[in-house]
Amino acid sequence: SYPEETKFLRSELYKWAGDANCYDKDEPYIEVVTSPNNPDGSIRGTVVNREGGKAIHDLAYYWPQYAPITSKADHDAMLFTFSKATGHAGTRIGWAIVKDKVIAAKMVKFIEVSSIGVSREAQLRAAKVLGVIADDCRNPDVKGENFFEYGRRLMSERWGKLREVGMKSNGVFSLPKYPRDYCKFTGEYTDSNPAFAWLKSKEGLNCENLLRDESKIITRAGPSFGGDSTYTRVSMLSRDVEFELLLERLAAVKGTVNGN
Repeated sequence: SYPEETKFLRSELYKWAGDANCYDKDEPYIEVVTSPNNPDGSIRGTVVNREGGKAIHDLAYYWPQYAPITSKADHDAMLFTFSKATGHAGTRIGWAIVKDKVIAAKMVKFIEVSSIGVSREAQLRAAKVLGVIADDCRNPDVKGENFFEYGRRLMSERWGKLREVGMKSNGVFSLPKYPRDYCKFTGEYTDSNPAFAWLKSKEGLNCENLLRDESKIITRAGPSFGGDSTYTRVSMLSRDVEFELLLERLAAVKGTVNGN
């Protein structure tokens, strides 16, 4: 949504300049780095790396249930959201960790002007939930499993089931593969289990249309993320009954509908 948001603000200070991999202008810039990336779950870093530039790291999905925590988050400006950390999307809380006090003060002022501040009730709720999770990590339950380990196990099981369906689809759709890496949070090598599946249909098929028309699965098409129509994004975070229905419907996709 970065291009849409940038256009909506109509700022006289900046404009959307496209994919950082294609940026070649010799002027000040802001690079937004989403890691793990939405929608494909890949780990990313800055690519422009020139003088006069600033980087904003969107770390909404940098949590142990989604990806190995390979290093400390130590960037100049980092964005987080409560919805992806714990699933409490309705609380509408996000936060930033910023090294420069002047920039942080400007951010606070922007929130004050644009929304008259953040709900105190929401802040208290978020602080309470995060406190409970922190205590849980220090003192895991009787199974020896804390909140993030539970989430990682659940996501790993879901990805395993989805890959089984993908293997039986006769090439109708495929899924990305992710390298195992050492997670400093868990102290072991773990897989990436992104919050979204970046499905690719076989050549010539519009993946979003194929899933919608053949199995009534609603997704978000590749062009929404700068990709092509053979890709679409599927949520991995639905309730159990919905996820099992998703698997059932994906298994029934034959690729016979002209999804153009």
